[in-house]
Amino acid sequence: MSHLQISKDEREIMKTEKKPSIQDYTREELSQLIKPSFRAKQVYSWLYHKYVNSFDEMKNLPQALKDDLKEKYRIEPLKMIRKENSKDGSTKYLFELEDGNTVETVLLLMKKKQFNEDGSVKHQEKYTVCISCQVGCKVGCSFCLTAKSGFIANLTAGEIVEQIRFIKKDNNIDANRRLNIVYMGMGEPLDNLGAVSQSSRVFADLDGMAIAPHRQTISTSGLSTKIVKLGKMELGVNLAISLHAVDDELREQLMPINKAYNIQSIIDAVKAFPINDRKRVMFEYLVIKDVNDSMDAAKKLLALLNGIKSKVNLIYFNPYGGTEYKRPEEKDMKAFQEYLTKHGLHCTIRESKGLDISAACGQLRDNELEEK
Repeated sequence: MSHLQISKDEREIMKTEKKPSIQDYTREELSQLIKPSFRAKQVYSWLYHKYVNSFDEMKNLPQALKDDLKEKYRIEPLKMIRKENSKDGSTKYLFELEDGNTVETVLLLMKKKQFNEDGSVKHQEKYTVCISCQVGCKVGCSFCLTAKSGFIANLTAGEIVEQIRFIKKDNNIDANRRLNIVYMGMGEPLDNLGAVSQSSRVFADLDGMAIAPHRQTISTSGLSTKIVKLGKMELGVNLAISLHAVDDELREQLMPINKAYNIQSIIDAVKAFPINDRKRVMFEYLVIKDVNDSMDAAKKLLALLNGIKSKVNLIYFNPYGGTEYKRPEEKDMKAFQEYLTKHGLHCTIRESKGLDISAACGQLRDNELEEK
């Protein structure tokens, strides 16, 4: 199948015509479906420890069970159609789904491997993976390249899970190596909350990838009612809010969804969100030159977050072809950060990654579609 976009309705028809993905299920759910139930743990080990792509490779399963699994389920495939490696160690993937749609996933090298004087490994690499949850997006942020194509479809839990499984296999990351996951790729996670929450449970299973909830961050553009719903699920994940503006007028220009979920509704939902004593709610603030980088904006942000156990992550805007927005000056970023820090608000500047490749979210996919 070519990687031309198909409609949401066509995708739903395809989903009903094919077997369910084995990666859609938690181990507990599989133990109810596979008998004897202990075989579910073995299946999980083959999938998430040994990264096999077929049931026939699951050597310690009886042939009758392998045949039954093949008849009832499939192992969700992702086809890598593009891969870009940055000199900073970041890798951007473009995956084609079974229906021909494409999504991006990014592997970020946060810390390089360190060695002792004798050549032995002192510390392993530290990775964060930015995963997608939708093809396209409904939110329509003016600065986001993903928004150009609109919303195409929700990913299934299996399609979300497979992004991590593929990347761990492709980079020879052992099963016992932990990494951090951020639902901050293509799409709005809370607009696909069912699949996102299910994938979070699959990631966290100790007999699978064992990526603990505190290593998972769900980033949202601020669907306040869904923030409340996520909190009631008690998944234990981190919450990040894509704020990007300190007043409703500007935020509506940048993020039209603010008309439905204004800043105050988001602040109220965040205050009700369950966090333990060691966690903070992350507020992502994409800094755009001459738009939201003034000291007046910094002062308003400080007042807005008063009383919330929070951390602000300042992000450089990554320009792409056709955008009117510009990358902010380094001195302005530092002045913004220093003001917040000086007044007691924990604030960091996110290091830009992949500037020598298709860094902007959706850029690799857009390049591929333009060529097609």
